[in-house]
Amino acid sequence: MQRTRWIGAGFLASALALTSCTSGPAGADAKQDPEARLELWTRTTPGGPGEKATLRLVAGFEKATGHKVKVTAIFDDFETKLQQRAAQRNLPDIVMNDVTQIGAMHSQGLLREIDLGKIENSGDLIEQGRDSGKGVDGKQYGIPYSAQTGALLIRKDWREKLKLDTPKSWDDLAAMAEAFTTRDPDGNGKKDTYGLAAPLSTKRGYASWYFSNFLWAAGGDFITETGKGTYKPAMASKESAEAVRWFRALNCDRKVVQPGAVTMDTPPTNETFEAGRTGLFVVGPYLMPRFDSSLGKDKYEVVPMPEGPKDATVLAEGGAVYLMAGSENRTGQDAFAGYAISADGQRLGMQGEEGSTVQLPVNKTVDVTEVRPDPRWKTYAEVYRTSGRYAPSVPNWTPIRQASAETLNALMADCSLDADVELRELDEKLARILKEQGIAG
Repeated sequence: MQRTRWIGAGFLASALALTSCTSGPAGADAKQDPEARLELWTRTTPGGPGEKATLRLVAGFEKATGHKVKVTAIFDDFETKLQQRAAQRNLPDIVMNDVTQIGAMHSQGLLREIDLGKIENSGDLIEQGRDSGKGVDGKQYGIPYSAQTGALLIRKDWREKLKLDTPKSWDDLAAMAEAFTTRDPDGNGKKDTYGLAAPLSTKRGYASWYFSNFLWAAGGDFITETGKGTYKPAMASKESAEAVRWFRALNCDRKVVQPGAVTMDTPPTNETFEAGRTGLFVVGPYLMPRFDSSLGKDKYEVVPMPEGPKDATVLAEGGAVYLMAGSENRTGQDAFAGYAISADGQRLGMQGEEGSTVQLPVNKTVDVTEVRPDPRWKTYAEVYRTSGRYAPSVPNWTPIRQASAETLNALMADCSLDADVELRELDEKLARILKEQGIAG
């Protein structure tokens, strides 16, 4: 935590230098030139499909508006390079990055507030997508341009061989996972299959990232809002504890989670599904092209997550357009954000076989099947609209996710641990984190 705060302080000091001559919003007094070329940074691999997709989107924007844009793709050390530009008082005009970065970037003073009244097509944004761009103070600092959410992938051939129905409840899900583990669904005569694929490593907080799909559906939470942008820990609550016990039992009692899950992040977990070692996987739509190629699209199906004790809430994520402080072309910034969420921008963003800027559209007037007729994409889009939930836009979500992941990982790895004790200790850690971020309620 100390290192995280130090980096934030460095960012903030650099960003404040941008506004040393003004007491107003960041960059408010920058001399404006609506003809100035915009500089856009996107977090993706240089020369890869993501950069090419961004260039297609920018070309459409330039043609539609006349604004000019220089695109820079950066993947490694993105935050460090952004810090360097902040220190030079020369931030890019626009950044396309994960929506989860909004809290850190806002608290570091790098973003200007967005007036939705000046963003064309903002009224067409899906509500939870629009709200994901708000900071802890309730003001708008990002414009989502792409979304993704989790749905349940099932080995359809296994389900049909065992004559099982699509799960409608958590009990159904657990029963299917047990059948896939014990009833030889691939017919090879060996006990080498497991029900649920789960990345439960502590790396980058994967355990809590994955578990959120179950926690929220049970009515639990990592932290809960207490009003006016403040929060309190919630992992020791009745609902959260029950969700942890149910999920833990899949591994400790039913033994239906793939072996080694507690050491796995997403790449090896993906491999268990496509190699026929696991039959259920809660994951976003971005893996469908890979699984269609490696496994075969006829071998698996995509369905909404079955309802938990409360509902079927799943994790929503995505990308956002950030309008950076100190720009000399705020008109162009606003225009790009408006184009990215327009019906034309969203359809253009979905194009591309290998890479695209848009996974699921955030514009409620756009039907994903207009570009992707595959009905599985429609399933994902409907899940996002009805059940998708973003992580809260706190100043820094990473330490909250990481602390939760470490506790969940320990509980899954050591079945003798007292879950109630571990969750109370986690809440104590979360309370300290919330206090350090100035949002404890």
